[in-house]
Amino acid sequence: MEEVPHDCPGADSAQAGRGASCQGCPNQRLCASGAGATPDPAIEEIKEKMKTVKHKILVLSGKGGVGKSTFSAHLAHGLAEDENTQIALLDIDICGPSIPKIMGLEGEQVHQSGSGWSPVYVEDNLGVMSVGFLLSSPDDAVIWRGPKKNGMIKQFLRDVDWGEVDYLIVDTPPGTSDEHLSVVQYLAAARIDGAVLITTPQEVSLQDVRKEINFCRKVKLPIIGVVENMSGFICPKCKKESQIFPPTTGGAELMCQDLEVPLLGRVPLDPLIGKNCDKGQSFFIDAPDSPATLAYRSIIQRIQEFCDLRQSKEENLINS
Repeated sequence: MEEVPHDCPGADSAQAGRGASCQGCPNQRLCASGAGATPDPAIEEIKEKMKTVKHKILVLSGKGGVGKSTFSAHLAHGLAEDENTQIALLDIDICGPSIPKIMGLEGEQVHQSGSGWSPVYVEDNLGVMSVGFLLSSPDDAVIWRGPKKNGMIKQFLRDVDWGEVDYLIVDTPPGTSDEHLSVVQYLAAARIDGAVLITTPQEVSLQDVRKEINFCRKVKLPIIGVVENMSGFICPKCKKESQIFPPTTGGAELMCQDLEVPLLGRVPLDPLIGKNCDKGQSFFIDAPDSPATLAYRSIIQRIQEFCDLRQSKEENLINS
């Protein structure tokens, strides 16, 4: 059954297809026409396409600048270290696609094949797709309304030839708007493992993450857990830890306790993370013993365990 926006006015309402929550919805045109909300045929096509994708993870943040794309990239790099695991990284941040830069793929182009669009590969087992590959220049502005964003996300999910994939990681823009509703609606029938939410310790960031948690619960998107990014800075010389973003209200740990969601871990600041992202290289290679690297690896392991446990439970339900 297709998910709908939590404040959907309903197909029989006078506001059907015209309300604020209808913007970007796959059924908006049908509802507005008075024909009733029939499922977008792309939903079944995407479900069929995603049969070759074992796990699907969304990376969300309520606020920009908290390191969501950096985390998505390093989650992909970390999972891809197992050469027997096939990883796909999909960037649906339509207006601010930073994944091409972080993955060292700026200037690459999307290639069409008989079976759809071909991803751009970082390694043999790590493929990437982004609207950034469709722009003539990294400085080009994407000035699109909701329906066009929705159409682009539909095309990414339906027409990219990922092949057999163990993990599809979807890097989303900040907030809870068109792109988030679209990806949840289109992947609902294909089963999403869950969402990883990224925050920083200060209250101004946590406030928006609470909204993101509320969004996930309203659209029935499982929450894998929260990552507190930029969680302190450890001086490489004296090893003393400083709080660059003080957790004035208890940080992610207290928020997770209050809202009953898992805290996956804390990633401290490391100047090499930003440097390596600008160079398009994996931070893990240059700083294998950094506290940030160790934190990333622990978080990645917990995400894998969550996905494996969820898959095991579903298989047991099917077999019982």
